[in-house]
Amino acid sequence: MKSIVILISGRGSNMQALLEADLPECKIAVISNRPDAGGLAYARERGVATAVVDHRDFALRADFDAALAEAIALHQPDLVVLAGFMRVLGDAFVRRFEGRLINIHPSLLPAFPGLRTHAQALKAGVRIHGCTVHFVTPSLDSGPIVIQAAVPVHAADTEETLAARVLDQEHVIYPRALRWFLEDRLSLDGHGRVRVDGEISSDVILLAPSVQ
Repeated sequence: MKSIVILISGRGSNMQALLEADLPECKIAVISNRPDAGGLAYARERGVATAVVDHRDFALRADFDAALAEAIALHQPDLVVLAGFMRVLGDAFVRRFEGRLINIHPSLLPAFPGLRTHAQALKAGVRIHGCTVHFVTPSLDSGPIVIQAAVPVHAADTEETLAARVLDQEHVIYPRALRWFLEDRLSLDGHGRVRVDGEISSDVILLAPSVQ
C-alpha cells in the first residue's frame, strides 16, 4: 500500500478534496507548518494522522526544511503532496524528494509563476486561465506538468471571482493526478515530461473551459 504525506498551511481545501475523493487505498498523513491550520482538525476528524513542524521554531529556513523532511520521512512516503503549503522549500529538501513531490499551482504554467497569479492573469488580459498539477523541482513553479484545467476569464472578473472558478477546477484535477499516481500510471520520460499510461484522449490531461 502506498504512503502519501500531504503538506498544508491553512484550511487545506485541496487536502479536503483529496481526502473526500474515492481514491485507491493508501496510507495518508497530514503535516502543517502552522499549529492553528484549520485543515489539521478536518484531517483528525477523518482519522488521518497529523503532525506540526512550526516554521517559527527555526531561525534558519534550512533547519526548518531539515526538520520537516525528517517528519515526512517517518511515514516513508511514496509521494509528498503540497496542498496550500505556503513555505518556499529549499533546494536540498526538493532534491531529497524530487520525483515524488507534487504541487498544484493556480495558473496554466509556465504562465504566471509565483504569487498573485489571478491578478497577473487579469493584468495581462488573458482569455483563459487555470491551474496546473506538476512535479516540484528546485526551479520555482517549473517542474514537469501532470495535468491542467483551463477556465474562461470573464470581462467582469475580479481576483476573487477568478480565483473561485480556478479553485473549483483544482479540486477536480488534484484528485485525478493522485489517482493516476496510486494506480502506477504516472512516469517521467527522459525529457522531463510526464507520461500518463492509458490516456484515451487529450481532454484527460487538459480540462477545457465551457463555451457558455
